[in-house]
Amino acid sequence: MVALNKLMVDALIMNRIPAASVQSSACFFTEEGRVSYVSLKPITGFLELRLVPVLYGDAVLDTKLGFTILSGDQIASNLAIALNSERIILGVDVDGLYTSDPKLDHEAELIGKISLRELRRMLAKIGGARTTDVTGGMLGKMVEMIPAIEKGIKVDIVNAKKPGRVYKALNNMNVLGTKLEL
Repeated sequence: MVALNKLMVDALIMNRIPAASVQSSACFFTEEGRVSYVSLKPITGFLELRLVPVLYGDAVLDTKLGFTILSGDQIASNLAIALNSERIILGVDVDGLYTSDPKLDHEAELIGKISLRELRRMLAKIGGARTTDVTGGMLGKMVEMIPAIEKGIKVDIVNAKKPGRVYKALNNMNVLGTKLEL
């Protein structure tokens, strides 16, 4: 994850977005795998310097388990709530949320916009990870985003493998993907 974080920070900087890596294990503590405490000072410190803090899923201290893997999705949702953010951008390896798994079903349709109520109804249809992914794949992402959406935070899902899509999303430009909101 450290290498991927470096690639993301480098890509942001190359696109003239001042960014800095923040080690998640220095900011987050969990209890039985759920965030129990977050130190916002390192994150707000970078923001005050007008730098975009880039965090990543990592092994963090856990009061009951010793340590656990904290997903980037849980980090994003918790930070967005704590910082009263307007939006979360999730970069994934598909164009957004589909009616079925687009990697298995070529007839799957991209969902351009979905409400929280509709998302809750379709959670049972969303698949978990097919590979070794402790964060639960798309289903895990959607479950982690629900608390943020409940607070009125919009979530955009875009394909981070497609050049320019994350950049466009960060700059509020029209981009192919899925929008989730109340």
